[in-house]
Amino acid sequence: MTLWFVFALMTVAAIFAVLWPLSRRGRADTGGSEVVVYRDQLAEIDRDMAAGIIGAAEADAARVEISRRLLAAADQRGRETPVQGSLNLRRAAAIVGLVGLPVIASGFYLALGSPRLGDFPLAERSRVADANQPLANLVAQVEAHLEKNPTDGRGWTVLAPVLSRLGRYDDAVRAYRNAITYAGDSADRRADLGEALMGTAGGVVTADAKAEFERAIALNGDDAKANYFLGLAAEQDGRKADAAALWQKMLAKAPADAPWRPLVQAALVRVGGGAPGGVSAPALPDSAVAAARDMSEADRGTMIKGMVDRLATRLKSNGDDVEGWLRLVRAYLVMGERDKAMSALADARQAVGNDADRLRQLNEGLKNLGLDG
Repeated sequence: MTLWFVFALMTVAAIFAVLWPLSRRGRADTGGSEVVVYRDQLAEIDRDMAAGIIGAAEADAARVEISRRLLAAADQRGRETPVQGSLNLRRAAAIVGLVGLPVIASGFYLALGSPRLGDFPLAERSRVADANQPLANLVAQVEAHLEKNPTDGRGWTVLAPVLSRLGRYDDAVRAYRNAITYAGDSADRRADLGEALMGTAGGVVTADAKAEFERAIALNGDDAKANYFLGLAAEQDGRKADAAALWQKMLAKAPADAPWRPLVQAALVRVGGGAPGGVSAPALPDSAVAAARDMSEADRGTMIKGMVDRLATRLKSNGDDVEGWLRLVRAYLVMGERDKAMSALADARQAVGNDADRLRQLNEGLKNLGLDG
């Protein structure tokens, strides 16, 4: 605060030094001119003649010469005399410069500047992030910066997805909310927030997460992530037809090279909706599961959770779904995880063991998968 006061005082002093002469009335230049000198010389001739130093003829000749010079000097002075400006106008200009300019500058700064931005010490400005540092250290540095600058929307926007990838879903939810507050609302941020809320619930589309996806759709009806997870919410609620309809609509509108197209196609097959155009496909095909191995770690994790883990979670709470158990076992076999497949097989037999018809259906399906029924 003291520094700003010093800067303001220096500015006022500089403006005052420049504008002070404008507020003063100009004084007539009456001394030191040639006219005054020639008049003094005429008076001196009269004194010399009276004292008998020069004669009358010499005095007349000197008067004529000095008078000629006096007339020429007077004429030259009349041509060179500057036009005097209006005193009131100059004082008004001084007031505008002294008061108006700082007010205008302050208005521009408040509109375009960052008056609430905190100090940024030289040590921090000269510090360059080391790309070789562990991600956790870099995240800690960003979090420390945001503690001092909690309104930095860009910082929250950068931090939020990193926290999600680290599995810190509660912190990611907070970061996404702050990003929306300080960096502006958008469909992408709402969809990301909904996904983070799902993370806190173990992959379940909760009411809060669904509300965020719906807000994203309100901002952008074609947001792929929000539409996909709304379909997943319908699937988790048992409304497979609604989920299939939503995902079919997404595929119909999507470009052929959309990166999320394989994920939606696999989800559509999972709910028995078939491919767009009415062509059916077997549940959880080998190509769909194998494609997960070729994806990045983040995309692979998303697909696995969507196609396998959520299915396993649902079957633990509703074990009567024989087709679901067969899909789960087949998925584990295709992915090369035979131990998990055998464990799922044992869970399936235990779940339907009291129902002879379901147990028979399960055993027949296992035989088709090459397992001993």
